[in-house]
Amino acid sequence: MTKTIKEERLRWVLPIIQKEVKLVDVAKVCPYGKRSLERWVAAYKKHGDGGLEPKSTARKTQNNETPIRVKEHIIELRKQTKKCALKLHWHMKKEGFVVPARTIGEILKREGLVRKYRVKRVKYKYLKATLKTGELVEIDIKYVPGTIVGRQYFQYTASDKASRWRHLEIYDEQANRHSIMFLNEVIRRAPFQILAIKTDNHSTFTNYYTGTNKRSDLLVKSLHALDARCRELSIKHYLIDPGKPAQNGTVERSHREDQEKLYDQHSFTSEEDLRYRVRLWNMYYNNLEHCGLNGKTPNEFLVDYQKLNPPNVPA
Repeated sequence: MTKTIKEERLRWVLPIIQKEVKLVDVAKVCPYGKRSLERWVAAYKKHGDGGLEPKSTARKTQNNETPIRVKEHIIELRKQTKKCALKLHWHMKKEGFVVPARTIGEILKREGLVRKYRVKRVKYKYLKATLKTGELVEIDIKYVPGTIVGRQYFQYTASDKASRWRHLEIYDEQANRHSIMFLNEVIRRAPFQILAIKTDNHSTFTNYYTGTNKRSDLLVKSLHALDARCRELSIKHYLIDPGKPAQNGTVERSHREDQEKLYDQHSFTSEEDLRYRVRLWNMYYNNLEHCGLNGKTPNEFLVDYQKLNPPNVPA
């Protein structure tokens, strides 16, 4: 059995070269066809064994090939910002370079700068309802990796489902009062009215699966502090199903960005340094192009949305 393409071609070519059998007779049993045999025989006569080595059919040069300086700029941007090909396309378009996203993807692939994904799972199609800004804000907590000056810190994150606008705060513990403080701060800073929030089932957000709800006397139920605050503000509070973090997908996806582009690249010397870095990163994120917004940043999306949907001003 042949192990290489070259050996397989030699197996068919050598009997013809040595005049043991005619080419037309070999073509009747060869699975590669008469034209391929003629080409291999001609290559063998001209270059010997080396002529049967498989060669790439890709074009070596192109008339509209991307200039070297543009390729280097793409690679440099990728290493600095970790943006995907589509976001790099939008980024460079703002700088005056029009390079197709597919071309950028090929450049990143040849340089080994693309993510190696696992085997794709079966994807289910869901009906996506168009949301208004503030109609649903996802809230979650992320552990800040490691400790800073011997203390553990937690990142509270709020992400608007429609505009991807985010707000981050750092606290030194997970507590009900911090959840309420964070909600109040998000309401104060959000450039839109918040109508509903969605959280997981952690005890800092709900006591539906903990506390008095587990007691045998089901008539004794206390309202969680966050639910009480939402009731005061006329804000709906939705919960995801237990063990289904994908239902909070927007904020969970943003946490991966936090890990890769903030916490993996920086070390923090103090709580003040951590808060400062998180503020800078949050400002950068709200001015970052998003694929879900067709290349717009959250801030740009909010500006365009407010132009198309001006607030109702009473006469």
